[in-house]
Order: sequence, then structure tokens, then C-alpha cells
Amino acid sequence: MTIKLNDPTLLKTQAFIDGKWVDADSGETFAVTNPATGEHLADVASVGAGETRRAIEAGEQAMADWKALPPKTRCDLLEKWYQLMLDNTEDLATIMTAEQGKTLAESRGEVGYGASFIKWFAEEGKRVYGDIIPSTPDRRGVVIKQPVGVVAAITPWNFPNAMITRKAGPALAVGCAIVLKPAAETPLSALALVELADRAGLPAGLFSVLPSANAAEVGGEMTSNTTVKKVTFTGSTPVGKLLMKQCADTVKRTSMELGGNAPVIVFDDADLDQAVAGALVAKYRNSGQTCICANRLLVQEGIYDAFVEKFAAAVAEFRIGNGFEAATTHGPVITEKAAAEIHAKVQNAVEEGATVIIGGQPGEQGGSFYQPTVLTDVNDQMRVFREEIFGPVAPVFKFSTEQEAVRMANDTEFGLAAYLYTENLGRIWRVSEAIDYGMVGVNETAISSEIIPFGGVKESGQGREGSKYGLDDYLETKYICMGGLNR
Repeated sequence: MTIKLNDPTLLKTQAFIDGKWVDADSGETFAVTNPATGEHLADVASVGAGETRRAIEAGEQAMADWKALPPKTRCDLLEKWYQLMLDNTEDLATIMTAEQGKTLAESRGEVGYGASFIKWFAEEGKRVYGDIIPSTPDRRGVVIKQPVGVVAAITPWNFPNAMITRKAGPALAVGCAIVLKPAAETPLSALALVELADRAGLPAGLFSVLPSANAAEVGGEMTSNTTVKKVTFTGSTPVGKLLMKQCADTVKRTSMELGGNAPVIVFDDADLDQAVAGALVAKYRNSGQTCICANRLLVQEGIYDAFVEKFAAAVAEFRIGNGFEAATTHGPVITEKAAAEIHAKVQNAVEEGATVIIGGQPGEQGGSFYQPTVLTDVNDQMRVFREEIFGPVAPVFKFSTEQEAVRMANDTEFGLAAYLYTENLGRIWRVSEAIDYGMVGVNETAISSEIIPFGGVKESGQGREGSKYGLDDYLETKYICMGGLNR
């Protein structure tokens, strides 16, 4: 072990099932490595279908008492978990940077962001309201909301803290149990989180974490087990489609936060400095590895050259390296395979006529690094237009009219997030309503927080996470007809 923590007991390598730390039944483990250095960090238990089944059964038993508690009692326990997360920010951030690669500053920010979901839903769980529907003099319709049941969650590696709390927060707040499979690249963050949840007093069985290198086996049990009533997933669209198909046999509720292909549309009348600053954040945050990253920069022809010049000059100031080093602005991508896939997209664009303004090559720091890159002379037939890049590569496309910008923005099967920069109020409304995305940032790209409904349309998924709407995916609506009231 090479991760130095203030509290070394937060570094866990076993699965957490029914309130106990356990090895895999098979004794199998998988290695977790630091993507910046290739250094071996830990060998973590790799569980299978049997352990998953036990965790689901334990969740069903624990939920019986949990859902019967007063909402305030659940709130108080979640608030304790929230505070423990804040108290242990430095250790949680250290674990995250070690296994995921993002800078320590970004990791600290994510811990606060992740904790905010626990705080928000702890409070919102006290506000699960119903309705009374008047009908005839002798009857009333009562609508109540109840927890959906045991929830199975599968989360990604790019935000190994916040993508967990964004699901666990609402599920636990309304009375559900949750069984989690974290990404194999970043299980240590998930295990540290459940350790803190256990310290906060969450009942045994209510929240289990199942690290595994065998996603198909664990996921197959989650989707086929009739005790699981809902599956929530954040990840790629192909995997999301597979999970939805698997859930169909037992008609499970699903919520899917899938791939994106976010445009940033910059019009001639935009504040150029503001647009450049926003696009830099939207594109290069977490080294381009977020689902709402700017994938395509669409810039109107009148300011195209000026935008590219300012944007590329800012990118030239970036410093890639180990996330623990103070001078580093951007860390590695998650694996050498990911870096190779990013380079293949860049090479495809260059072969088809794109110009590399800056970057365009693997980083000298190691196999998981890729240079922050800016491309021009790109077109809508290239892979960098059609496919999610998920790396630090910014293709800058040119458009002439508002109608062309809308067409280009909508020319994708995805619809998660989009951004636009303009000072024209009418255009703000026209374009915001015309583009097919679940979230639109206007003169702003830092759009995500615990108070907003995060989610997409088309093949970017279904359901919403965060905000008051984030409770709905974990609740069933029940109608009760009360008659004979005149007797």
C-alpha cells in the first residue's frame, strides 16, 4: 500500500455486505493501479453472483425497518454521513487522486460535491408529499408515495465519489436499500464511502458495496434478481442499452445516465473572453473525462479565428502530470487503452484534413497521458464530431447561421448537455428550446449541482438525478380510493 492517509482504516480492500467486510467467496482479487504512475495500489476482492445475491437479500431485510422510520430519523443518520465525508475530505481526495488520476484540487472539489447530494436528499426525504383528489361527496382519492424497493446501482470511474452519492442519497432518503457495484478502476473510493456510512450508523444490510472485475456476473444478478426493483446506471450508452434489455424480463424500473456529445455554441455577439473561459472548463475538466464535457465547439465564422487564437493560447498554459504535484493542472486519462482510443480519433481527423493547432500526441509523462489538443478544419463526417471523445481534445467547428448551429448541435443520437454563448435574449430562448438536450447552459458551463435535475434525452438516458425531481426515480405512486365517507 502506498496511499498515505490521516486515517489508514479508510483504505479498504474487501467487499462490504450486510454490515461486514468480507473476501470474495472464490478468494479472487483484482489489482488497482495509479494511472499517472502505473504503481500498484491494492488488490481488491472480486465478488460474483453469490455475494451479490446475499447483498440483495440483506438489503430487502434491512429495508423493512428502514422505510418504517420517521423521515427525520433517516435524515439525521444521513446528515452524520455527510459530516463524516466533510471531516475526511483530505483522505477521500487522496484515495481518489491515487486511483483515478485527477488533480488533488479536483478530487477535493468532488468530495464536497458528492457530500452535497447526501445533505440535499437528507432534507428532501422529509418532503415526500402526496395528494388528495376530490371526487364524489362520499369518496376521496388519496395519492401516496412509497419507496420503490431494493435498488441496484452501477457507477463509473470518472467521478468515483459523486456518482455514488447522487444515487445512494435519494434511495436511502426515501427508504430504499442500495446495492452498489463501483467501477473496477476506482473501487477504493466507494469502499471508503461505505466505511463512513457504517460509522454514521446506517443499519447493516442497507448499503452494500460489491467490487468486482466481473461486471457481467454481478450485473447479471442485479438485473435478473426479482428482489431488485430498480437498476440505476451511469456509463456508456451501449452498456446502458444492455442493462435495459436485461431488466425487461422482470420489468424493473431503470434510470440511465449515459453518453453525451455536448456542443458549445458560440455566436458572433458573445462575450469572447467569457466564452473561451467557459469552453476551457467544459472541455478540459477532469482531462475531458466527464459525460457533460464539451465534445464539439461550434463557433460562428465572424469570431472563429479570434476564438481559436485565445482558446489555444490558454490550452498552451496547461501542465499535465501526476495529480499530486502542485504544478499539475490536468492529470492522465484513466488507462493506456483510453489514451490510445483518443489518439485514434485525433489521427482519423488529421487523415481527413484536420489541422492540429496544439497537442495531438500522447503525453511524454507515460502511457495514460494525452496532450491537451485543439483541432481546426474539422467537419461533421469525422469521428470527433460523431463520437464522444472522453479526453482532452477540442475540435472547433465553424458555422454561419443560427439555423446551421442548431442543425449541427442536434446532429447526434445523444442529448445530455449543451451550452451556448450569446448576448441576444431572443436567440437565447430560440436556441435553448430548439436544441434537443436535457440540460442547457446559457453563458455558463458550470451547470451541475445537487439542486438541479441532471439527465438527458434521446440515447443519453432517462430519469433525473439531483434536485427535488431526483426523488421520483426511487418512489412508487400509489392511489387509494376511500369510499363510504357519508356513512
